[in-house]
Amino acid sequence: MNASPVSPDPRRKPVRIGIAGYGAAALAFVPAILAHPGFELVAVAEPIESVCDEAAKALAVAAYASVPAMLAGAQLDAIYIGTPTEMHSVHVLGALAAGKHVLVEKPMAANLDDAKAMVDAAATAGTVFLVGHSHSYDLPIQTMRALISGGTLGRVRMVNTWCYTDWIYRPRRPDELVTGLGGGVTYRQGAHQFDIIRLLCGGKVKSVKARTFDMDPARRAIGAHTVFIDFEDGAAATAVYNGYGGFSSMDLCFDVSEWGFAQPEGARNFARRPLANSNAVSAVDEQAAKRQRGKTAIPGSAPLQPFFGMTLVSCEKGDIRQSPHGLFVYSAEGKQEIKLPADRSPRDLVMAEFYDAITGRAPAIHDGRWGLANLAVCDAAIASSASGREEAALYQVAVHA
Repeated sequence: MNASPVSPDPRRKPVRIGIAGYGAAALAFVPAILAHPGFELVAVAEPIESVCDEAAKALAVAAYASVPAMLAGAQLDAIYIGTPTEMHSVHVLGALAAGKHVLVEKPMAANLDDAKAMVDAAATAGTVFLVGHSHSYDLPIQTMRALISGGTLGRVRMVNTWCYTDWIYRPRRPDELVTGLGGGVTYRQGAHQFDIIRLLCGGKVKSVKARTFDMDPARRAIGAHTVFIDFEDGAAATAVYNGYGGFSSMDLCFDVSEWGFAQPEGARNFARRPLANSNAVSAVDEQAAKRQRGKTAIPGSAPLQPFFGMTLVSCEKGDIRQSPHGLFVYSAEGKQEIKLPADRSPRDLVMAEFYDAITGRAPAIHDGRWGLANLAVCDAAIASSASGREEAALYQVAVHA
């Protein structure tokens, strides 16, 4: 595993970082940025004036109305980009051209051409370009990968991951539901699943066969998918996601939520219908509800391990799945539990990987080429559903760290 918890060299100046887009994703990253001694948060860019003012006051940093203004006015070494997906390209390219290290939210772009342009620009600039957060940063997934790499269970042959949520019915910006803008379940949640699967299976996808589903005429979007993935070395994987708020994958995961909290059935706040369906709720109200939800949707810490649905790994000599406190390993020796610490959030691990890459301690796993490969699997899944055929996945790379 990468993302070493070793303290930064006190002789090295902190990496000065700015935040672009102060929405739910950025709010979730703030605690991890502030907690890492190697980073200094110095600026934020947000076009909504009231939100920008709120951020400046809460964080005691310089505030700007746009990303170009922040790049021109703030003394930055790095930038975290959490703006809407269709804006990632212009913001990432601007930051790279300015010589900044970049961490961009997944999905990295709304199309492969934009994503490839980002990767090429990062190579030209010679700066670090990282794509995250994704759930392959979760410590249980990282530990699964370490067990596979250790070889005691033999080669990984199958990975199956299931996730059932209310994603489609949570408050959304309109673009989050538009496939062409990088919206819908396959781009926004499949990006997590395919990242997990590729990390565990070595990275190099050969082909994809999929079916996507748009099941509610009142909430048009890809809201569910079933995806079958073949790897070059013969491993295979499935990714099932249903965001329509019926069954919850917490029922498969010991009543533990996506972010590591115990949530038995009666304690879950599952949305079973779109907010926008109500005649009393306007699009403006939905955006206000989204901003309000974003303040608490993703906690900075949790008592249990995060569960992005159920992931079951089958190797030649045993199987691995998560437990509330770590992993269960099933082999000829019986069932063993590996307990993991819960004192570092997934975003803490993102910032550790970003810092290690910037300072040369370790190469990043989730670099631009890796993110491009994940996006290519998303594209292949959507194309396969439309064509009814198996589709090749472009730009695939192996796990290299």
